[in-house]
Amino acid sequence: MGDKSLTRLLGDPREIAMERALAEIRSGRPVVLNFAEADYLVMSPETVDEAALTAILQIGGGAQLVLSQPRLHSLGIKSLEPGVIPLDDLDVAAIIELISHADAYVNGHAPRPAGGAATTALELVRLAYLLPAAIIVPLGKANAAAAQHLVRVDELSLNYYQDQVRASPRIVSRAPVPLDEIGDTEFVVFRGGEGMRDQVAVVIGKPQPGEPVYARLHSACLTGDLFASLKCDCGDQLRGTVKFMAENGGGVLLYLDQEGRGNGIANKIRAYRLQHAGYNTFDADGILGFDRDQRHFDFAADMLKQLGFSSVKLLTNNPLKVTSLEEAGLDVVSSHRAKARSTLQNVGYLAAKRDHAGHLIEEDLKY
Repeated sequence: MGDKSLTRLLGDPREIAMERALAEIRSGRPVVLNFAEADYLVMSPETVDEAALTAILQIGGGAQLVLSQPRLHSLGIKSLEPGVIPLDDLDVAAIIELISHADAYVNGHAPRPAGGAATTALELVRLAYLLPAAIIVPLGKANAAAAQHLVRVDELSLNYYQDQVRASPRIVSRAPVPLDEIGDTEFVVFRGGEGMRDQVAVVIGKPQPGEPVYARLHSACLTGDLFASLKCDCGDQLRGTVKFMAENGGGVLLYLDQEGRGNGIANKIRAYRLQHAGYNTFDADGILGFDRDQRHFDFAADMLKQLGFSSVKLLTNNPLKVTSLEEAGLDVVSSHRAKARSTLQNVGYLAAKRDHAGHLIEEDLKY
């Protein structure tokens, strides 16, 4: 009886394992990954210093650096899957260069295709909002005792987390928050999505549950939303769609913790540095090892359903959001442009979104 009570108190052990593993990786500590009945030490190369690298290499043979498919492509290596290279001949500077520098190249070791354990390690690090690269080391029986104090996670826990946890947000708080020039709104805070972060639904006016509602999925953009950066169109879209909803019977804006198309604020600023050097937004993300768009919107659909809305009139320029909500079971009865101004600083960004991701922004390009 006690075991059942404790399980109810703590929750699903697979979820616990994943949350602890992601916290450890993000903090720069290794975790043990159990894959196909074998144990592996996994770390983020972004957080490794020379002392840690020396310790990793002393564990035993087989230490590898795992690189994502987009990163391999940026290194000039044509591959349809992640790859691995031996860690033995690399120092920390070489590792950082291989995982993030635009002018890096693989010297002396052609990457081999990553197996299941290496690919799983890569996904663990990505979910921790770090650069998508991993260090993985097979742990033999001799190191089993020393690794007992480390957090353990397995592939089944990862699969459960991706399929269930990040798609199941729950309401944790809500309150009226009147906005200047907008009037009555209610902020509803959900906890969920990747990393169990807090997601916010801003209910504007009095939209009627059961009827089609104007909705926008807005990924948080610190630089644009708060500081009015001229490099993007996010702030204009945020304020413009809220104003539109207030003037047209209300709506729901989902403010989602997906900075930098799901890459996190640190990686977004890294990408900005590359954009400053002349790369477009998608090429910059690829250099850092990211796919074109890391975001998922299944949990956003669930947020709308919990608020009582099953059909939406979506304010977006991104066809992916329409498709994602439809696949999650919502009825998208119409979609409408989310307009923004173009500037000398963001016209290249807007053109890249149009040309590489099919965003509907042609009329915004005035420069």
